[in-house]
Amino acid sequence: MKLNFINISRVISLWLITLLVNSDSFSQGYNHTWLLGYHYNISNPTDTMARMDFSSSNYNLIHYQRKMPFGITQGNISDENGNFLMSSNGIWIANNVGDTMPNGTGLNPGMYANMAKPFGVNIINANIILPMPDDTNKFVLFHKTLDDVFGYCPTIFYTVIDKTLDNGKGDVISKNNVALSGSFGHGMAACKHGNGRDWWVVAFSDKADTIYKFLLTPNNVQYAGFQKLNVPVYGPWAGQPVFSPDGSKFAYRNALSVINTWYQDLRLFHFDRCDGSFSLDTVMDYSDDYLGYGMSFSSNSRFLYFDSYLHLFQLDTDSLTAPNSLQIVAVTDTNPPFPSPTPPFYTNFHTMYLAANGKIYITSTSGVIHLHEMDYPDSAGIACNVNLHNIQLPCLNFGTVPVHPNYYLGRKIGSVCDTLTSINDLTEHNFKFSISPNPTSGIFKIIYLLPQNQKGVFEVYDVTGKKVFSYNLPQWSTLQFISLPKLSNGIYAIKINSDNLSITKKLIIHHE
Repeated sequence: MKLNFINISRVISLWLITLLVNSDSFSQGYNHTWLLGYHYNISNPTDTMARMDFSSSNYNLIHYQRKMPFGITQGNISDENGNFLMSSNGIWIANNVGDTMPNGTGLNPGMYANMAKPFGVNIINANIILPMPDDTNKFVLFHKTLDDVFGYCPTIFYTVIDKTLDNGKGDVISKNNVALSGSFGHGMAACKHGNGRDWWVVAFSDKADTIYKFLLTPNNVQYAGFQKLNVPVYGPWAGQPVFSPDGSKFAYRNALSVINTWYQDLRLFHFDRCDGSFSLDTVMDYSDDYLGYGMSFSSNSRFLYFDSYLHLFQLDTDSLTAPNSLQIVAVTDTNPPFPSPTPPFYTNFHTMYLAANGKIYITSTSGVIHLHEMDYPDSAGIACNVNLHNIQLPCLNFGTVPVHPNYYLGRKIGSVCDTLTSINDLTEHNFKFSISPNPTSGIFKIIYLLPQNQKGVFEVYDVTGKKVFSYNLPQWSTLQFISLPKLSNGIYAIKINSDNLSITKKLIIHHE
């Protein structure tokens, strides 16, 4: 997004600065990077791999060598400025330069992990890395495998990493801690608590009809109980479970093999970020005789995408009863199939990844060199514009995608849990703050009065709590003209902070 800011006292100089600000540069944040590629040659521990670094509108595909292979399981995270920090394939943890982190081996102790060492764990959503609440130096990796005789998971683990240790490359300070023991199915997912600080992490029972809840707080990982979901019972498989970016919805899928065909359904829930409860909205049959795995919400949280090997579906979760709420938006090549790079390896539909640029990327079920790309996931029907196998990679890639929840989701404003009591909280102050016009097309004026001899910060947040604009208010300033013409229609929170004081107001953007 391109941003213009005009201070009437410095129009000409800031006009020149604006020309520089408007040039596209790569965004910075926790979900900056996707690592791709696996070791098809076990004797070469540094095969050619790839990574994609994302901006708010684009990506950079990098061809490089890496020690860590990925089957399907991938956890990775960057810091708040987009500097890559760490990754895990369910077997070990790599630091920011790709080397084994001290104490970073031996994850998920057991038979399955031992067998998966050469390639990485092959379980969807089996790694999630989250920032430790109220501690900018620590991160928590939730992880699991399948280890009992029935192919279920007996333990949900978590591991704690301090990024400042080992000369800033990171060190594992606590490993394979048991969050809960039992019999669990496939997949995990995470969502910010309604207080905007803590994290909900969820996992499934071995029948995928019960969900287990964990709460990551500044103090520890807490088991928060379980909930029966009142859904049909098939087996442990949950596809690629996902929360919507705004945290209000949750979806997963289940399947049953019947006489050489597949019955599949989608389960959609409303999620309460305050108490962690799930309310069933629908169980929807979408069987087409082909198995599927992938699932992703659009960035506006309205459309849910899921697939089979053959079809890519779109569900309008805001209009479930409408005749066209469920649509097929893409069909994979079948006559002839698309070789990638050569037969018998062909593209189809597998796992999905909602990237920082707002697009959705789709992998294939075999090792191929192409990705599919969806340009406009926020658009209904085929207007979402799926480009089949349009991205060619410099390496073979399977179905690996990182689990990147919405790290920028803020508190649930107006809810019973939207306030945290802390001596560090900013005190409310009015600053004689006004906005005009409001509603606005994106061009508006703010008037304010800062504390004497103090500077301030003006910030704009979208409905998910993500900061979309920030500007330092000069000492003694009282008036600014703001130009944000590319903000989408909607409600935004605008905030001034100064001298441990703050004020928040509502801004409505409306384009004719």
